[in-house]
Amino acid sequence: MAFTVLPAPSGKHRRPRRAALRTGTTLAGVAVLTAAGTFGATAATALSTPERAVVPNTIEDTSFARALDASEGLTNSLAAQAAAQHKAADETKRKAAEAKRKADEAKRVAQAAEAAKKKAAAEARIKAERAAEARAARAAEERRKLNSFVLPVDSGIGTGYKVPGSMWASGYHTGVDFTASTGTPVHAVGAGTVVTAGFDSAYGNNVVIRHSDGIYTLCAHMSSLSVSVGETVTTGQQIGLSGATGNVTGPHVHFEARTTADYGSDIDPVAYLRSHGVSI
Repeated sequence: MAFTVLPAPSGKHRRPRRAALRTGTTLAGVAVLTAAGTFGATAATALSTPERAVVPNTIEDTSFARALDASEGLTNSLAAQAAAQHKAADETKRKAAEAKRKADEAKRVAQAAEAAKKKAAAEARIKAERAAEARAARAAEERRKLNSFVLPVDSGIGTGYKVPGSMWASGYHTGVDFTASTGTPVHAVGAGTVVTAGFDSAYGNNVVIRHSDGIYTLCAHMSSLSVSVGETVTTGQQIGLSGATGNVTGPHVHFEARTTADYGSDIDPVAYLRSHGVSI
């Protein structure tokens, strides 16, 4: 058996299937069926048509619109929540970055302070070491001056020690004579304290110095003196000028080394100077 597909009715007997608009209102274009005849004709046509006419459902349209509005509201709410979360995350990152910056700055300041502290300590240590070295150098110089000796005058020896002769009360020369013209500076052979400074008939103007090793030295026949009793002298300090005062035949410097400050306790003056490193 063959079937013939009849075309769908058109015109006023068939309404287009696009019935409802998303506005929640009744579809426009639907004719109001006022006459009973018209309604009957339309109903008969509809009964003979395979498809039923679509009648708009206002309630369903309104519910759908409300659902769409609710969906749109939910979407907006979720979007707002997402934006707030992004903003909070950005703020957290900003605060974390600021905290890190402050921590790095504090670390830098602490490192700078530690470096400055170490530098100051190093400079103080160097300064202390240099001061100690300077004190040690001064002390060494003082010891050198205290223990070092020089010639009374920079010249040679005329008459030596213990040369015999009737011109000396002891029967021999109790010291050595250094050649020097009048006015030649005479120096302390070593550091010490002046115990005699004045005139003696035989020695003329003379100075006796007690040294740290307990030995006394005498320089005699000077034209003038530069020190006084009780004065502390250093090695090489000028104590007077050479001359020809006292029992002499001409200008020179008579030099003695003694175990006491008194006459008669003499020892070899050349050997004494050599024992203190003086080349003579």
